[in-house]
Amino acid sequence: MKLKIPITSVKISGEFIKLDSFLKFAAAVQTGGEAKTVIADGAVRVNGEVTTERGRKLRDGAIVAFAGNVWRVMSIDN
Repeated sequence: MKLKIPITSVKISGEFIKLDSFLKFAAAVQTGGEAKTVIADGAVRVNGEVTTERGRKLRDGAIVAFAGNVWRVMSIDN
């Protein structure tokens, strides 16, 4: 039996947000340095795949998972 993890929607303005900035914005990390480290360590998934690109652009509908939390990016400009 799989446990269902709730998805938290995070609203952004603009077309995209970079992954490191998103982690800070969503309060998943406290600093940019912490974001850089967890991304480089492969601890973050975007749309189900591990990513080590801290500058990866997240657009409307992207799913980010880290430390037992899951977020959906929602652009308020769409």
